[in-house]
Amino acid sequence: MKAMILAAGLGTRLRPLTDTRPKALVPVAGRPMIHWVIARLASHGFTDIIINAHHFAAQIETFAAAYKGPGSPLTVSVEEEILDTGGGVRKAAWFFDREEPFLVHNVDVLTDLDLSGLMNAHLASDAHSAYGALVTLAVKSRKSSRHLLFDEAGRLGGWRSDVTGETRTVRPIAGPVTPVPFMGVYVMSPAVLRKMADPGPFSIIDFFLDQAGGGAPIRAYRADDARWADLGSEDRIAAAERLFGTDWFAEIG
Repeated sequence: MKAMILAAGLGTRLRPLTDTRPKALVPVAGRPMIHWVIARLASHGFTDIIINAHHFAAQIETFAAAYKGPGSPLTVSVEEEILDTGGGVRKAAWFFDREEPFLVHNVDVLTDLDLSGLMNAHLASDAHSAYGALVTLAVKSRKSSRHLLFDEAGRLGGWRSDVTGETRTVRPIAGPVTPVPFMGVYVMSPAVLRKMADPGPFSIIDFFLDQAGGGAPIRAYRADDARWADLGSEDRIAAAERLFGTDWFAEIG
């Protein structure tokens, strides 16, 4: 199975650690944060992996060339200009089979989410329903200032920011609305790539909302029991190391 790791960001919240390296290579529990994402992907059968890179891209290429662990060999998609989360996926479209769904994982997310369960839920929806998911988003009830809005059937219908008070509703939502934070991990059907017409930078969340507004089924995969950590700052890395503990890191390898 194929997967993509989004690792092209500037890592501004991690400065000064990212003044001389990409955030993907910032240490977490003694190894580059990208190591843990690759290891978890590989443990769930995702062994054909592409990484996008921009900030200190040459260091990512060197890491990929030298990496010999589970999930190798690694492919790197270098972005001369940063293309944001959506543009990065679009640029790497050549890598993905046109018949198989693929998984996308933010590099600065650490989670014990059941990646196989996420993929299987997407495959089951796609195979057995006329309204099968185009994209399946891993979501988890947790403290966050931003929420995706889903209907009773788990279909995406909008987005809300608790900071600005902005709510974007892209289609009518019948019944109760469930706000749930996004986990930065999702599965996409290959048909989605043909819908990415914009050649420049764009946000994947905006793209999902646009697709949902046009009637495309973008579905939630609830993973409330999964542990999840944002690795976007030194304090959050330290908190993630405490949350998962030395035994978990040792087991993952």
